[in-house]
Amino acid sequence: MVALMTMPALPGTVTQTAISPSELNQRVAVLKRFKELLKAQRDRFETYLHALDKQKDIIQSGTTDELLQYVELEEKIVTDIFSIQKVIDPLEKMYQSTRVDTPTGGLQPDGREVASLKDALDGLKAEAVVRSERNRELLSKRMAELRSEIKSLKSNYPRRRLDNNQTPSLVDIKG
Repeated sequence: MVALMTMPALPGTVTQTAISPSELNQRVAVLKRFKELLKAQRDRFETYLHALDKQKDIIQSGTTDELLQYVELEEKIVTDIFSIQKVIDPLEKMYQSTRVDTPTGGLQPDGREVASLKDALDGLKAEAVVRSERNRELLSKRMAELRSEIKSLKSNYPRRRLDNNQTPSLVDIKG
């Protein structure tokens, strides 16, 4: 059985092209895997946003140990996001090369779902950038406050000078 798919030949024209079942299966597999990866990436970004919110609270009121834990968690999540993105990019190129337009000009039903996933992912990326920048500013302010506290602590304690003590001139080596 040969499936007929519509493929654009020239802008504004649509032609019928026969696609073998194996090519159709390959396209379906690419689409499914692409959707899975986009969903996984979306979940990672949601986790990242949650971690950034917690990190904000800890910057404002937590200890440095708690902050360090969230910075390490953030680094792991970001590494995870970049590793998935390395797989998504080539898969998206494959998806784009196999994507087929319908005669009415719209995307296939699965194509609409992929488009909405990509839009959601782009929104999450933008939100992550905003929250990350906000946390960076909060952290900079907090570090400035800590530096000022350290300076005030140093100035409150008098420095003892060891120069005022007399230096021994003889050493008893017999014990």
